[in-house]
Amino acid sequence: MPSLDPAAPIAELTRAIVDLPSESGHERELADAVEAALGAAGHLEVTRDGDAVVARTRLGRPRRVIIAGHLDTVPVNANLPAVDGSGPEGAELVGRGTVDMKGGVAILLKLAVELAEPSVDVSWVFYDHEEVEAELNGLGRLARTRPELLRGDFAVLAEPTGGEVEGGCNGTLRIDVTTRGRRAHTARAWKGENAIHAAAPVLARLAEHRPAEIEVDGLVYREGLQAVGITGGVAGNVVPDACTVSVNYRFAPSRDAAAAEAVVREIFDGFEVRVTDLAEGARPGLDAPLAQAFLGAVGGRPAPKYGWTDVARFSALGVPAVNYGPGDPSLAHADDERVPVAQLERCENGLRAWLTGPA
Repeated sequence: MPSLDPAAPIAELTRAIVDLPSESGHERELADAVEAALGAAGHLEVTRDGDAVVARTRLGRPRRVIIAGHLDTVPVNANLPAVDGSGPEGAELVGRGTVDMKGGVAILLKLAVELAEPSVDVSWVFYDHEEVEAELNGLGRLARTRPELLRGDFAVLAEPTGGEVEGGCNGTLRIDVTTRGRRAHTARAWKGENAIHAAAPVLARLAEHRPAEIEVDGLVYREGLQAVGITGGVAGNVVPDACTVSVNYRFAPSRDAAAAEAVVREIFDGFEVRVTDLAEGARPGLDAPLAQAFLGAVGGRPAPKYGWTDVARFSALGVPAVNYGPGDPSLAHADDERVPVAQLERCENGLRAWLTGPA
């Protein structure tokens, strides 16, 4: 079994973790190595659940924080092992997972082992299957079957944010808007009703829509409503009797699922609407004392997270959460994923300062 050395400099540890292939569904080797490194630290209680590993301090502190990161990556595409690079911030590490999110995982592993006496109790969560279907998500599995492992007062998810704090996240809703018609031969089109033509008002409403900007806990979330697909037609000489426009609505975390659904049903009033996917967002909870201490330690000005992330799973459990990790999120899943060493060091130092500062 490969071994990881948490005492190594953060860039070196990140490289070792990156070089362990761990595409979704194949995280076991990395999970084994993480479990072994955590198990060697006497101050941690380590729990294994599938290919998720949770390590907790038991210091009797009045407050507990959760710091989490996923072990898996999207498929490798000739971008392992990691190689050295350079960019605007200096030295970089280039390779699959450097951004999403092996750099964050390396920071978590290093701090989990080195910080035997943090000022708060900490639950370090390394989980599997984040990059695939939601029902396989390891954090979701823990929330369903081992919720006691995710109890806490505040959570940090090591999603790549360029080393800045992004609070909460927007929710996401997908719907199918369907129009109906009547089939006929196109040579006698007047005998039918064209469902694709009937979808024109649906597209017009989308084009006319102006997304809302909604302030939540001091952060302004920009919503979005976009057509993401359209299907219809059965043959090149048949008037189509059905057309479906697929729409994605990104909604501010001030709205719950019912409110988000009500918004799209009002916009498409008079049309057949079916919800196909729904995930509520997460409020940032930046007014909490632990959040304020976190912001003071890591620095910078918090921004909203427009995309959906697993912070929403913490929010559903009543735990306010933020995204904070090294790496440019626009490079996640790209073949030239690269993380500046300076960002790795800055995020490590920021989390270390928070966890060793005043409770």
